[in-house]
Amino acid sequence: QVQLVESGGGLVQPGGSLRLSCAASGFNLDYYAIGWFRQAPGKEREFVAAVSGGGATHYYAESVKGRFTISRDNAKNTVSLQMNSLKVEDTAVYYCAAATRYSVVINTPEYWGQGTQVTVSS
Repeated sequence: QVQLVESGGGLVQPGGSLRLSCAASGFNLDYYAIGWFRQAPGKEREFVAAVSGGGATHYYAESVKGRFTISRDNAKNTVSLQMNSLKVEDTAVYYCAAATRYSVVINTPEYWGQGTQVTVSS
């Protein structure tokens, strides 16, 4: 089986931090580009961040640049999204995704996780 599982979502106050994790089962994430996406109620899913298969290239949406950091832990076969200085508008279901090429994961990922809810509220 090829499976991606997100975890780490929850409720946090504005200005707070959360760390999301994307764990892989059935394949080695070392060979895949990984992206994070999010979808708020009533809105289309949007790209958040991505890291290349080699880990050397990172890309962030302008809305999260400087606040979010995507990183790999190849030994654990996971990819994390560290989210700092969270805003109410960051509230969404966050999904991790994987693709065999960096350009593909940014636009049309091949594999998706089930999502984890992030709620930023006072």
